[in-house]
Amino acid sequence: MTLPKQEDEPTKSVVKNELILAKTNLKGDWLNIILLLLFYLMQGLPLGLYTAISILLQNKKNITYNDQALFGMATWPFSLKLLWAPLVDSFYVRKIGRRKSWLIPVQFLLGACFFYMANSIDDLLPEMGKPNILKLTAVVILCTFLAATQDIVVDGWALNLLQKNNVGYASTCATVGQVMGATLSAIFLILFTSEDFSNKYLRIMPSVGGIMTMRSLFLVLAIVFVAITALIAIFKNEKDFTLEDNEIKLNTFQNYILLWDIFKLPSIRILAIALLTWMIGLSPSDEVVNLKLIDVGVPKNNIMIIQTGMNVMQIIIPVIAVKYTTGPKPMSIYLNIIPFKLFWNFSFLIFIYCASKLPKNNGVVDIPIYYYAILVLIQSINIIQFNILITTLVAFYCRISDDRFGGTYMTLLNTLSNLGRQLAKTVLYSSIDLLTVKECTFDSKNNCSTSHLQNVCKSNGGDCMTIVNGYYVETIVFTIFGFIWYSIFKNIIKQLQCKSPSDWKVKMNIQEPENYLNS
Repeated sequence: MTLPKQEDEPTKSVVKNELILAKTNLKGDWLNIILLLLFYLMQGLPLGLYTAISILLQNKKNITYNDQALFGMATWPFSLKLLWAPLVDSFYVRKIGRRKSWLIPVQFLLGACFFYMANSIDDLLPEMGKPNILKLTAVVILCTFLAATQDIVVDGWALNLLQKNNVGYASTCATVGQVMGATLSAIFLILFTSEDFSNKYLRIMPSVGGIMTMRSLFLVLAIVFVAITALIAIFKNEKDFTLEDNEIKLNTFQNYILLWDIFKLPSIRILAIALLTWMIGLSPSDEVVNLKLIDVGVPKNNIMIIQTGMNVMQIIIPVIAVKYTTGPKPMSIYLNIIPFKLFWNFSFLIFIYCASKLPKNNGVVDIPIYYYAILVLIQSINIIQFNILITTLVAFYCRISDDRFGGTYMTLLNTLSNLGRQLAKTVLYSSIDLLTVKECTFDSKNNCSTSHLQNVCKSNGGDCMTIVNGYYVETIVFTIFGFIWYSIFKNIIKQLQCKSPSDWKVKMNIQEPENYLNS
C-alpha cells in the first residue's frame, strides 16, 4: 500500500502545524490592528456620505426619481473594482512599498475631493434651488472609486501586515471600521448640519443653522485625510515580502491572466457557485423589510432611528464574534447560523402582516409602543445573524487567499459574494409586483397592474385592493429555495474549508515568471 502524496492529502504533522498556527496571539499585532481599523474607517467615510446625500436629496421637493437613479451610479465602483484590482497588484514602486505606492496617493486624492466639495457644496447641494445632480454624481463616483481602490489595497496589505495566525482579525477590522466610518459621516452630515437637531439636542441657546456647515464638515474631512496620510507616509514602513514569500512582480496582462487562473481553480469554481446564490434565501429579511414597513404605515423617521441603533450593533457584533471567527474553521459557524437565519424570514412576515391590520386614524397607522419593541428585537437578532455570516465569510477569504496576490484574490472573492447579494436583491424586487395580485374595488376586471390602470380606478371612485401580497409569497418561496441551497452546499462548504492551503494557491513557475504566460 502506498501513502498518499503530500499535495493530495495533508499529513497529520502538517495538519497539527496548521492548527498550531490557527491559535491567535495578538502580541506584536496590536498597532497593526489599530492601523487596519483606521484604514477601514477612512474607507467608510465616503460610503456614509453617499447614504447621507441620497437622503438629503430625497427631502428636496424638486428632485425626481430619475435624479436619484442617476446619483445611484455612485455605488457602482465597489461592485466593479475587480476590473482594476490586477492593476493595483501590478504597478508599484518597490522603495515605497507595494501597498503604500497606492494607498498614499489614493488617500491624498480623497482629501483633495473633500477640499473641492468644501468649496463647491453650495453649488452641488444648495439650500434653495435644484442641486447639480450631474456634477454631484461625478464627484461622489470619484470618491467611491478611490475608496474602492483603497479597499483593494488594504485587503491585500492585511494579509502581510498581520501575523499568519491573526489574519482572521482583518475581517473584524473591515466590518467595524467601515460601519464606524459610514455611520459617523452620515450622522455629521445629516444631524450636525441640521438646525432643528442642533437646537434641540446640541445647544443650550437656540441659534440659526447647525453646529457645523456642510462646507466646514468637508473641510475637516479633507484636513484629516491629508494629515493622517502624511503621517502614514512618513512613519509607517512596509516590509518587502518579495523574497521571503517568493512573490512575483507580474505585469498588468499577467495579472489579468492570474485573475482567470484563480477563477479556474476547482475550489474557487465551486465556491463561486455558492457565493452567487447564497443570498437568495436570506434576502426577504434583509433587502426589502424597511420598504414594507413604510408600506404598512411605520413612519420613516422611526425606521431611521431604529436603523441607527442597528448600525451601532454592527460595530459591536464583530468584536464579540472575532473569538469564534478567527479559528481554523470559520465556515462551520456560518453553516450553523444559516438555518436560523432562514427561519427568521417568517418573523418579519408575521410582524408586517400584523402591522398591516392595525387601525388607521385619518390614514395614519397608530402603532403601539410595544410594536416598536418587538421590531427592535426582531431586527437586532437578524442583524446579529447577518453580521456573523459576513464576518465568517471574510475570515474564510483571508485564510484561503494566496497572499502573493492578496489584493486580486480577496477582491475576486468579495466581488462574487457582492454579486450574489445584488442578484438576490434584483430577483427580490422584481418578484414582488410579479407575485402581487390586486383588484379595483370599482371594476373587478381592472387588476391595477400599471400606473394607468391605478389612475383609472381612482378616477372612477375606486381603490386598488391587494388580494395576494407578493412579499408574503416570495418570502415562502425564497425561504424554501434557501433550505434547498443549504442541503446542497452544506457538505461542499465543509469540504472546502478542510482543504490544504495548496488547493487555493495559483500554480506558476516562480523562477521564470515569463513562463506563466505560456502555461
